[in-house]
Amino acid sequence: MNKKEKVNFVMDTLEKLYPEIPVPLDHKDPYTLLIAVLMSAQSTDVRVNQITPLLFDRADNPYDMIRLTVEEIREIIKPVGLSPMKAKGIHGLSHILIDKHNGLVPQTYEELEELPAVGHKTAAVVLSQAFGIPAFPVDTHIHRLMYRWNLTNGKNVVQTERDAKRLFPKEKWNDLHLQIIWYGRQYSPARGWDLDQDIITKTIGRKTVLDEYNKKKKIRSKQ
Repeated sequence: MNKKEKVNFVMDTLEKLYPEIPVPLDHKDPYTLLIAVLMSAQSTDVRVNQITPLLFDRADNPYDMIRLTVEEIREIIKPVGLSPMKAKGIHGLSHILIDKHNGLVPQTYEELEELPAVGHKTAAVVLSQAFGIPAFPVDTHIHRLMYRWNLTNGKNVVQTERDAKRLFPKEKWNDLHLQIIWYGRQYSPARGWDLDQDIITKTIGRKTVLDEYNKKKKIRSKQ
């Protein structure tokens, strides 16, 4: 298969597996999504979805959020990890949204990335999932799979995002980034990976990745 055929194979397979695409983080509007994505850094979506209802019960908009102290926010979100930084970020960005954006979440990379604790990936998730603006947020799953599929050299997430945007049609970006995340979790995880279940990597995978997998499998079978 040439690269174009590989890209089409990936899109067709993911479309069959995930015709309906659930959004991993529970939210009801752009603000609650922004807070949930910020909280998900170095945590799991499952853990975040357990904690956000407790926080949003107290404050689900920037006006209520700034009535809480940073310490109160930290106490609620402590189970997701990195709570001191995240609590400061949530409190600080809520102030900025009120002071600069009339309490609304902005819809550009530049304005989002000016908010405390909001990096490029968080901004991309909010733009794509809250506003439907084409973006290709790259998380660890997408970074791993794009490398396994030989669609990027895997040097860093910036390069992976650039390659994803170059290879896949813009109108597919928002669906694809979610489909790849679900596929990575279900069929191509970092640990406990079973290549026989992973039809995409098995079909178009990078030769060195497949060789390494088979080598390890052979060693395991001899033990």
